[in-house]
Amino acid sequence: MDFELLLTHADDRRPVLEEALPLDAASHLPRPQERPSGKDLIDPGVDPNSLPEQRWGVVIPEGPLGDRLLALIEPLRRLREEEQGAPARVYRVPPDMDGMQAARWKDTVLRNEAELETEQPAYLLLLGDFEHVSLELQQVLGSDGFAGRLAFPSEAGYEAYVDKVLRWSRSPSAAQRARALLFTAHDGTPATTVGYRALMAPSLESLRKLQELGSLCAESLAELGEPADWSMQKLLSQVASPQPSVLFTMSHGLGAPRRGWSSVDEQRARQGAMSLGAEGTLEASALASTPFLPGGLWFFLACFGAGTPTRSAFYPWLARLREAGQYPGRLERLLASLPREGERPFVAALPQAVLANPQGPLAVVGHVDLAWTYSFQDLGRAARNRPSRFLGLLRTLVEGRRAGVGLSALLRFFNEANTELTTLYDHEESARLAGRDNPVDSTERAHLWMLRQDLAGYILLGDPAVRLPLAQAEATASLAPRELPSLRVMPALPMAQALALGAGALPSTEDMAEAVLLMLSGEESERAIASSVGVPLAELRRWRRIYTEAGLKALAELRSPR
Repeated sequence: MDFELLLTHADDRRPVLEEALPLDAASHLPRPQERPSGKDLIDPGVDPNSLPEQRWGVVIPEGPLGDRLLALIEPLRRLREEEQGAPARVYRVPPDMDGMQAARWKDTVLRNEAELETEQPAYLLLLGDFEHVSLELQQVLGSDGFAGRLAFPSEAGYEAYVDKVLRWSRSPSAAQRARALLFTAHDGTPATTVGYRALMAPSLESLRKLQELGSLCAESLAELGEPADWSMQKLLSQVASPQPSVLFTMSHGLGAPRRGWSSVDEQRARQGAMSLGAEGTLEASALASTPFLPGGLWFFLACFGAGTPTRSAFYPWLARLREAGQYPGRLERLLASLPREGERPFVAALPQAVLANPQGPLAVVGHVDLAWTYSFQDLGRAARNRPSRFLGLLRTLVEGRRAGVGLSALLRFFNEANTELTTLYDHEESARLAGRDNPVDSTERAHLWMLRQDLAGYILLGDPAVRLPLAQAEATASLAPRELPSLRVMPALPMAQALALGAGALPSTEDMAEAVLLMLSGEESERAIASSVGVPLAELRRWRRIYTEAGLKALAELRSPR
């Protein structure tokens, strides 16, 4: 199993890496900078999608810029305050925080011991580009919280995005279930071939199985073009529909031309755009106004798809390869896409354009570094493909949960890899101090190092509290708490009623509430309860979510000052 890089040259759209890179240098690298954290931002004892329980806040740059950005999103701030029944906290931060500074800020300012934990937000919206509020801070906050970012080149972008979120919030789609759309740029390169075989095709198959079992509440699943029959036009025509959808794309990201970028402005405008081989490219200018996933959520897997950092997490490895002359190809072509000394990091133009587009998505998950196939492959002794790392993210978003919760389903694998890698370094150091042989397999550690770095690059652009604007059934959304009924397994429905449910009818409000309460009690299995009321398991779980959120909102209103 080879690992590949999802990056092409901007001029000819051919892969930047012509040959696989050796892992030997990674086996002797010092441990990466850790992301120390105190108490998790997320309260594990309550629904992660509940703003009244998890809370929402804003992180802005210090000074006049922060004041202006905060004013631009004021309508969104008021919406979130209304939803959580409490004021939204605002935090001001200095620029250029590194990972250690960000961790200290989180533990001392965000997790202020003088404040109640219930008042501290897990959902945090960062405003401004990476040079204003550092990428490292977003990564620290996202490792155990729900962090997202808004960054646009003009004030109009912030205003357009806020208007879009409010519009979908006030007038959601009539659809009660979402579409899941998967697209691969079948450009014939090794990276997309591996990506399709190891990630995209297995993900679609798993989603279909979950839907058949009633464990995925989705209207439809679709692959937008097969290996021998795909095109940019097929992608654009399918994602123009206003039906709420989650789009998962895998392609190369656009990197430097063979002679390098002509200017920093050109790099900022084009780097990370979607490279489609002979089909051309999808860049910010093409998607700034055309319908592209209206009200949807986009997982964009490609190098630099979300932005370019100050320094690549892979730079120590690449620098060692170059110094040792271990790579026979032209490694400088890869380094040409990385930031030069003194250059500022930046959010990619393509997600900026679609988020500012009134007919675009509500959030984008993408990569802020070199994106390898490592994130969905294990290449150690037990070599295997790992599409399951992305399945939780897709399921979460398709079923209408908040975007930040979806990303956290993926980042938990970063936390696992980070913990395991740290343990290996500790074992190695303990053996050295004790004069024992090194017990750590350096090759295995190199694989884990690459996995950790690759997973670290995924971030969310957009408000982490957005979700697909699916319709909420009036009968369930308006449920008020009532006396707990005697819990029992309800009898199976008569055939006529079961057929009516299959045609789209619902049982009475009382039966729906009793089913949810029985489900919450834990005394009967969820499948048995779903069977007793004649609905799929995914539909029963949707009732529980709606019932819980409505109750939490009612309690929050009781706490609000009148």
